[in-house]
Amino acid sequence: MAIIIWVLLIGIALYVAWQYNRLVVLKNRVKNAWANIDTLLQRRSDLIPNLVNTVKGYASHEKDLLVKLTQARSAVMNSKTIKEKAKASNMLSNTLKSLFAVAENYPNLKANENFMQLQEQLVTTEDKIAYARQYYNEAVMQYNNAIQIFPTNILASMFNFKQKDSFEVTDEKVREAPKVDFS
Repeated sequence: MAIIIWVLLIGIALYVAWQYNRLVVLKNRVKNAWANIDTLLQRRSDLIPNLVNTVKGYASHEKDLLVKLTQARSAVMNSKTIKEKAKASNMLSNTLKSLFAVAENYPNLKANENFMQLQEQLVTTEDKIAYARQYYNEAVMQYNNAIQIFPTNILASMFNFKQKDSFEVTDEKVREAPKVDFS
């Protein structure tokens, strides 16, 4: 009888260790996915001052849009939580779309090699951000599922594993295409 109890206890201990390690791996995957998004957001923020300076010379009367772009960049740089960063990042993406739409009205700007390179780099970075968001949200879903499913949820609560937030579009304006008026 003692052997059965020992085998059972060892089995339970191994199961707990395996589940705990699985939760740590999932949590670290979420952390790494967020770090990748953060790196891409930083790259995008680093490109924006160059883009603003290039556009200033050609579209000086688009000052409001350039101010909004600078403010959106600052919001991304100063945000602390994932929700704040997601909201600020979505605002910045929308402002960039508006800027590229306005650039269509300036043939000399569109032909500027520096502007074209910056635009291509930003579009590529936006694509990478979209992919990284998908990967992050998938990692968050796997992690959140793991800490909510029985019996792992008991272990998760014992070791203080908390749910993570997804990277979501919270502002309905961001979902809309930018409206540009050249009148």
